[in-house]
Amino acid sequence: MREISYPIVMPTAKVLFKALNIKFDMEGIERIPREGGALLAINHMSYVDYIMAGYPGERQGRYTRFMAKREVFDHKIGGPVMRSFRHISVDRSAGLESMEVAGKALRDGELVAIFPEATISRSFLIKELKTGAVRIAAKAEVPLIPVVLWGTQRMYTKGHKRDFKRGKTISVRVGEPIYPAGDDPIKETEALRETMAAMLDEAIRSYPVEEQPPGSWWLPASYGGSAPTLEEAAELEVAEKRARAAKRAAKRAGKR
Repeated sequence: MREISYPIVMPTAKVLFKALNIKFDMEGIERIPREGGALLAINHMSYVDYIMAGYPGERQGRYTRFMAKREVFDHKIGGPVMRSFRHISVDRSAGLESMEVAGKALRDGELVAIFPEATISRSFLIKELKTGAVRIAAKAEVPLIPVVLWGTQRMYTKGHKRDFKRGKTISVRVGEPIYPAGDDPIKETEALRETMAAMLDEAIRSYPVEEQPPGSWWLPASYGGSAPTLEEAAELEVAEKRARAAKRAAKRAGKR
């Protein structure tokens, strides 16, 4: 199938990166294979992660097909855009079907990406992961490659204003490929989480000190910042879900 959007968007993104004077600190991108199926497991901290996480694959001559929630594909504008990139719709009520679609893309030799945390981490640490990444990679018999971003939350994330001021550093760490067997998805997923947490720790500690002074809202509390802890972030998520449910209920009631 002919590529339509990526050949236009990627050069445009590079121009934007240059205009914003974004400094990429990338390590391990050679671990992304130049051909053949592979699944990238990426941490999720911001609304620009899709753009930044696709850059390492592009450096290896690959286009990345992201798995994203169905609601994005249902949007009258976002849907056609996502399909033009050949991204993969994830219906959380029909997870097995979504996994099959991703598995087929991997078996067809695509580079697929998944955010195993499912939603943005407000603590900016690695949350509990869903087992989908391990299960998909095991069934498709492809490498599962952990990828960690750091710095994207400074640009555009939940609960904070957009900030596209020039001169930010974006760290990208690509880990060693993992080959899950799928016999114990829970155990293998926890191992993946520990690997990603260690990679994130390294990315935070090696980030330019002048760009994350003590007390920074984008810095986890355990590193001297003022971001919520994992526990506090979990409470915020619960409150968010309740608010969304109440809003949906009110909307349904209004239609009666």
